[in-house]
Formats: sequence, structure tokens, C-alpha cells
Amino acid sequence: VGPYVMVTPNETKRKHLQQSKLSFAQKELDDLERWKVEHRPGPITLVPQRLGGKESEAQVRENQQMMLMQSKYQKKHKREEYVKAKKAAEEAEILKKKAIQREKAERLEVKKRREEIQRREMFLQDQKYKTNELLNRLDVGLPKSDSCQIANPGPESTAWKRSHAYKQALREDENRRSEEMKQEQQRKAELIEFKQKQEEEARTRAHQNEQRSHYSFFYCTLRVNNAFLDRLQNKTQPNNIYQPGYTG
Repeated sequence: VGPYVMVTPNETKRKHLQQSKLSFAQKELDDLERWKVEHRPGPITLVPQRLGGKESEAQVRENQQMMLMQSKYQKKHKREEYVKAKKAAEEAEILKKKAIQREKAERLEVKKRREEIQRREMFLQDQKYKTNELLNRLDVGLPKSDSCQIANPGPESTAWKRSHAYKQALREDENRRSEEMKQEQQRKAELIEFKQKQEEEARTRAHQNEQRSHYSFFYCTLRVNNAFLDRLQNKTQPNNIYQPGYTG
């Protein structure tokens, strides 16, 4: 660190600067007060006019009571609408999830049914192949169609009859199974349609009950309001007119 020189402050000059700053600040404050006085708003003059006096006190109170009841009913109605919308959104979300699950179950059911049909077809094909193989072995010893008819049928013709009856039984069994599958599908479709009708009727009844509750609440409110207004009107005199004074 090198040498340095310390200069003593000039007290006279310092006091002069402080006084000049104070005088400048005071001058600005005086200018601000002068501007406020010059730009002060003048008195407000309004034309006198008659206010009220056209309705009786009972009618004014009745209108006030009606407005109060309407505001309460509107608030309650808005709150009920909000709850209803929220509940409807939740039910829609639940129905959406149920529909997704139902669609998955239906796809799984269709897949299982398709696999079952494929297994049944493979079994029937294998069974048909085995049956044809057996019948071919049995038909080896039978006489041809252009040969003479045998008077007393032997064991070969009896085997041919048995094979023919077996084929007929297979066809009848296959037809019966296909008919049962068709009837099962028809019963399922009727059951689904019946459930949909029941759900629609339940929603309709719930909507009607909700409307009845709203109407009954509104009628009860009007009845209470009318009773209150009748008691209030009986207490007041008919010539008592509500006339406020003049304002200006």
C-alpha cells in the first residue's frame, strides 16, 4: 500500500450544500400544494329529482321478499345443477369403463367361440375321415350296383345299413347342434335388449321423479311466500304509502 493524503472536509461548504438541498425540497413541496389548490375539483351540483313514492311499503316489501326467495332458489338450483352434472360425468365415466370391459369380454367370448368351433370342425373332420375309412373297409366285400340282387341279405348289407344309419345320425346331431347354437344366440340378444329397456325405463323414472321434486319445492316456496306476504299485508295499513324524501 502506497502513501495517501487525507483531505479534511470543508464544514462551511458542507452546510451550504445541505441548506440548498433542503430549500429545493421545500420549494417542490410548496409547488405541489399550490398545484393541488389550483386543480381542486369544484362543488357537484345535481338536479333535484323525485325518488320513490310510486309503490306502497307492503308492495316494496313483497318485491324484496320475492327477489330474496328467487335468489335463494336460483342458488340452490345452480348448486343442484352442479351436483347433477358432476354425478352425470361420474356415471358417464363408469358407463364408459363398463362398455370397455364389456367389449373386452365380448371379444374374449367371440375368440373362445371361434376356437371352440375350430376344434369342433377339426373333430368332425377327423371323425368323418375315420368313418369314411371304416366304411371303405366295410364296402370292399359288398356287391356292385349292376349285379343281381341277393334274396337273403348277408352280413355285408347289414354293415352297409349300419354305416348309412350312422351317417344319418351324425348329420342329425350336427343339425341339432347348429340349431341349439342359433337359439342360444337369439336368447342372448333378447336378454340384452330386455336389459337395455329396463335401464332406459329406470332413467326415465328417475328423471320424472327429479322433475316432480323440483316442482313440489317451487310450489311449497310460493305457498310459504304468499302466506308471509298475506300476514305482512294484514299488519300494514292500506293508505300507508312509502315516499322517501328528496335528495339533491
